[in-house]
Amino acid sequence: MTVSRALLSVSDKTGLAELGRALTELGVELLASSGTAAALEAAGCPVVRTETLTGFAELLDGRVKTLHPAIHAGILARREDDSHMRQLAAADFPPLDLVVVNLYPFVATAGRAGVTLPEAIEQIDIGGVALIRSAAKNHAGVAVLTDPADYGVVAAELKSGGRALSPATREALAVKAFAATAAYDAAIAGFLGARLRADRFPDPLVLAWRKKQGLRYGENPHQAAAVYEAEPAVPGSLAAATQLSGKEISHNNYLDFDSALAIVREFDEPCCAVIKHRNACGCAAGGTLASALERAVRADALSAFGGMVAVNRTIDAAAARAILELLQEVKKFDGLVAPAIEPDALELLRGKPAPFPGKNMVILATGPRAAGTPRLALRSVDGGLLVQEPDAHVLAPADLKVATKRAPTPAEERDLLFAWKVCKHIVSNAIVLAKDGCTVGIGAGQVNRVGSVGIAARQAGTKARGAAMASDAFFPYPDGVEEAVRAGVTAAIQPGGSMKDPDVIATADAAGMAMILTGIRHFKH
Repeated sequence: MTVSRALLSVSDKTGLAELGRALTELGVELLASSGTAAALEAAGCPVVRTETLTGFAELLDGRVKTLHPAIHAGILARREDDSHMRQLAAADFPPLDLVVVNLYPFVATAGRAGVTLPEAIEQIDIGGVALIRSAAKNHAGVAVLTDPADYGVVAAELKSGGRALSPATREALAVKAFAATAAYDAAIAGFLGARLRADRFPDPLVLAWRKKQGLRYGENPHQAAAVYEAEPAVPGSLAAATQLSGKEISHNNYLDFDSALAIVREFDEPCCAVIKHRNACGCAAGGTLASALERAVRADALSAFGGMVAVNRTIDAAAARAILELLQEVKKFDGLVAPAIEPDALELLRGKPAPFPGKNMVILATGPRAAGTPRLALRSVDGGLLVQEPDAHVLAPADLKVATKRAPTPAEERDLLFAWKVCKHIVSNAIVLAKDGCTVGIGAGQVNRVGSVGIAARQAGTKARGAAMASDAFFPYPDGVEEAVRAGVTAAIQPGGSMKDPDVIATADAAGMAMILTGIRHFKH
C-alpha cells in the first residue's frame, strides 16, 4: 500500500508539525479539518481543508466537520474492488490512504474536579471515532494513526519504503486504533453510568484501563506483569500515585501498598500501617504521625523487615527522621506511601546529603483522595470477573450491642473500635489484639478461628493482658474466647450470629470479659 493522500484531524497537536513536514517531503497530499489545517499551515505545510472536498463548512459549532460521504467513501473503498474504485471516481472522491486522528479529551475532562455533565458531554468525539473505525476496518488498504508516539516510526517506514507501509504495520495500527475507541467508549459509559445513576452492576460491564507501566515482575520473578490505571483516573488512588524514589515496582509491591492504604484510610487521626504479604504486621493510630510510625513498626519489628509502610498524613521532616531511625532497627522497608511528602522530608528519605539504608525503598505520593469516588471491587477468576461493592461499612453507635454483663470501659471501647477497623483488612479468619491504639497481635488467614486467636496471643505475649480483641466473623464455638481469656484479653468485639452465641457470651461473662456484637461481618478472602 502506497500513501499518496493523508487526512489529519487531531485534538492533541503533539508531533503534528513534524509529521506534516515529513509527509510533505515525501510528496503526500495533506487534507485536514480546520484546526488541524491551521496548525499544519503554521508549520509551513501545504494543506487542503476538508470543506474543499465536502463542499460544506463545519456545522453546529464544529460538531459536524468530517461526517461526509466524500471522506468516508475515500477511506472505506476497497482498493482491490474495481466497482468501489469506479464509484469513487464517478463521485470525484479521492481515496484517502492514511488517516491521522486523535480524539477530544473526554477522559481528561471527565477526570477534572468539579466538571459538569454538559462540559463532559461536549467532549464526546463523534467524527473522530467514525474516522478511526472506518480506517481501521479498511486497514487492508488504509493506515490509521491514533497515537502521536507512533508518528516517527510510521514516517521512517514511509521514507525507507518509498511511501509504502507493510501489512504488518497496518494491522498493528488497526488493532491499536480499535483498542483506543473501545477504551474511549468504555470511559464514557462508566462516567455517564455513575453520573446518571445507572445500574451499579450493568450488563454489559464496560471498563476502561490504560497501561501505566510494566512491572519488575509478577507474583514471582518468572511471571511478567504490568499495572493499568482506570480511565478517567481516580484522584488520590494508588494507581494514580507518583513514584518519587526507589527501585522499579513489582506486582506484589502494589498489592501490599493497596492493603496498607486501605487500613490507614479508615482513620481520621494520624495512622500508620505496616504490611507484609497483604496482611498488617503492625498498625497504630493517634498522636503525631512520627509516634504512629514508631508504634506501628515496633508492634512487630521482626515482621516489619521488608514491609510496606503507609500513612494517612503528609510526611514531614519529623516523620522522615522517625523512619530513618526505624530503618536502623528494622534494616529494610520495601516501600513507603503517603498522600504527600514535604520537600525537606523527601531529601532525607532519599538519603541526601548522606546515604541511608533505605536507598532502594519505593516512595509513592498519592495526592488527596477524591471524596465519594464511586468504585467497584474487582477480582479475576478463571474466565471471568467477580464484581462487588467495596466493604465501606462504618460502625454507628446503634450497631454496638453489649452482649455481656460487663460493658467495656471507655479505654477498652476505643481499642475495640480501633481493632475492628484494622481487622476488616486482615485476611480471614482474622483476629486483631490491640492496646492503646496499637496492634499487639494479629492472627490471619487460618482455616479455623481458634488458630488465629492462638497466633495473635502468642505474638502479643504479655502485651495481651488487658488488650482488646476484634474478630472479623462470629466465634462458632467458645474455644476462641477461652484462648483469648487465657492470654489475658479483657474485651472483645465480633459480629455475633453463631448458633453458639449464648455459650460464647457465657464464657466471656464467666471470665469478666466485656463483649460487643456488631451484626456486621468483615470477611476478606
